[in-house]
Amino acid sequence: MTTLPRPTTALSADEARRIALRAQGLLGAPDRRAGVRGVLRHLGAVQLDTISVLARSHELIPYARLGAVGRRTVEDAYWTTGSEPPHAFEYWSHAACVLPIEEWPHFAFRRRAYRARPHWNHELPEGAYDQVIKQLRTEGPLTATELGGAKRTSEWWDWSGTKVAVERALMYGEVVCVERRGWKRVYDLAERAIPAQLLHDELDDTECLRRLVRLAGRSLGVGTRADIADYHRLKGEQFDAVVDASGLVPVTVEGWSKPAWADPEALASPPRGRHRTTLLSPFDSLIWERARTERLFGFTHRLEAYVPKQKRVYGYFAMPVLAGGRIVGRVDPAREGRTLVAKQVTLDGAKAVPAVAQALVEAAGWVDCTDVRVERADSPELREALTVELARALA
Repeated sequence: MTTLPRPTTALSADEARRIALRAQGLLGAPDRRAGVRGVLRHLGAVQLDTISVLARSHELIPYARLGAVGRRTVEDAYWTTGSEPPHAFEYWSHAACVLPIEEWPHFAFRRRAYRARPHWNHELPEGAYDQVIKQLRTEGPLTATELGGAKRTSEWWDWSGTKVAVERALMYGEVVCVERRGWKRVYDLAERAIPAQLLHDELDDTECLRRLVRLAGRSLGVGTRADIADYHRLKGEQFDAVVDASGLVPVTVEGWSKPAWADPEALASPPRGRHRTTLLSPFDSLIWERARTERLFGFTHRLEAYVPKQKRVYGYFAMPVLAGGRIVGRVDPAREGRTLVAKQVTLDGAKAVPAVAQALVEAAGWVDCTDVRVERADSPELREALTVELARALA
């Protein structure tokens, strides 16, 4: 049985929550000079997802921290443009994520693991892999469609041999996604896209894992074994093997039943500053682990996009509302022309109305909407109060 290190610091639940908010860039003045790239490096991973209601999740995440940053600015910050060296790459982390380019060497452990897999869900036709590599080398960056077709039929899962080959090359690290174009991955050879000083798999698994555990602890501020391992989808035993050498500090947190670790820099000074008031993507790293969200905020978070419509409680893409360091409600948004529609609003009482109105008005302005309409709320009284507050804010 492993003996856990003795905790050196005891944190109250409120201290842990504030440490987490600061670590995620949602407490204190935003670093506007560093911009979207600064947010990416601060978080270590920004999740991608196909769903787009107000905007795609990888746009919503910097918006939540920086405010109304231009959506084109977000895309340009992530992807390679012109002759500029790359700042990011897409790979499998918590899920499909945009990752800082300097972390390429630290995902060598995952590339090795993919190469060693004995089987795959999609069969690779003979010669397809070599053909994809040859075509990319000859023609430069291409989408799967440009390589010969992404699907064999209209079914999303029925990949063509070309798509199977290029995705396998992506997982192996021979190919890299250099941008998303119309939501399609644009592939290029890693030898061409990754800076030469980073293009190697020299780091052993222990060094890779130690780095990712350290980064996850820094991005979370404080977390349990499960929290920190889940950030980059590591296994519990991988976390156990490197945590003592990661630099993270053992702590206890009031109300948490399991041991925790904190970033020592997060413990060095108390978190202070202004709280962000904003809508959060359901895929935001502040809340993407449900058990942690419940511990920190007493808030049960569930994405219902994949739940049958008749069984949804909060709506298709219900976005939590963060205000004053708390989650004060959630809004299921939609857009009709230049109107942002709050299809369903769930509030933590009347006291949350001003904050939710502020979050809705700011989000509307960001996506070029000039009006906000509330369709449903917890009660007619709350809907009326929110409508009045919105009218005041939009006047």
